[in-house]
Amino acid sequence: MPLTDYYDLLLPAIEKEMKACVEESQGEGLEELYSMLAYHLGWEGPRSGQKAQGKRVRPMMVLLSNAAAGGDWEIALPAAAAVELVHNFSLIHDDIQDNSPLRRGRKTVWKKWNIPQAINAGDSMFALAHIALKRLAKQVPDAIALEAYRILPEACLTLTQGQYLDLSYENRTNLSSEDYWPMINGKTATLIAACTQLGALIAGANSETVENYRKFGEYVGLAFQVYDDILGIWGDAEITGKSIESDLVEGKKSLPVLFALEKIPSFSERWNNGPIAIEEVPKISTMLESEGVLEFANTTADNLTQKALSILEQTSEISDSRDALQDMAKKLIKRQA
Repeated sequence: MPLTDYYDLLLPAIEKEMKACVEESQGEGLEELYSMLAYHLGWEGPRSGQKAQGKRVRPMMVLLSNAAAGGDWEIALPAAAAVELVHNFSLIHDDIQDNSPLRRGRKTVWKKWNIPQAINAGDSMFALAHIALKRLAKQVPDAIALEAYRILPEACLTLTQGQYLDLSYENRTNLSSEDYWPMINGKTATLIAACTQLGALIAGANSETVENYRKFGEYVGLAFQVYDDILGIWGDAEITGKSIESDLVEGKKSLPVLFALEKIPSFSERWNNGPIAIEEVPKISTMLESEGVLEFANTTADNLTQKALSILEQTSEISDSRDALQDMAKKLIKRQA
């Protein structure tokens, strides 16, 4: 069964499970809180629907990993809902921290309501993610449920640590490309790694297999972020839907920038001389490409991708679900938007 057929099968089940989990926020006088969560998840409000909901990549990774590891994906649905709720908790808070007025073409929660209530909505989403795992305990042995309870909070801690590093890097001038990896491991890779780890765990795989699935997800997450950095400088704005000038103009400490700061004195001098203006971007991005920065970033992303796919091929037997998981990883990494 191809990946598109898996999407048709799994997405409705994911949405149903998430809605059952978010219903826990309902109560007398709490109608608006529920509406905030439902709005952010793309279920309510103007232009609600699949585009507003996002691609649900993380819960799909949970279920496909579970199936590829020999499990029954329906049993893993509570974990799939939990990781997507964690992801969306982080998005609500990220939008506040980044002062972002829009997400997926709609007002962000803080912009539509206010910052204090948006923080509370994010906190509620975080709590609901952990409550979602209660539903898992009814379907798997206690030891597996307990391990799932360990994996998700540890991933959440690493996620917030990565966000801390990202924010702290904004004002640091002594960074190297080595500082990049713990930051993106936290911000991006750790939750994707938890998805594939949870999927294999709930399938009843042995500890070595579970760890291999975790590593697979980690490398996918790292490659995803490196390629996102590439799009942030050299992407097609009409395809990505965002200005390609933003990463250079906003001073983002991406892998291409950190590598260039180490290797290209003229770029380092210009970077340290103040913010880059929009009109400078075409010249600077062309210069970075000619100096091998784009090639370096692409090679790095390709190597991480190959490590991920190699681990999956060595760990999982050939099956439709493994092929779909592999295809999803490839599409996630080498996307255009």
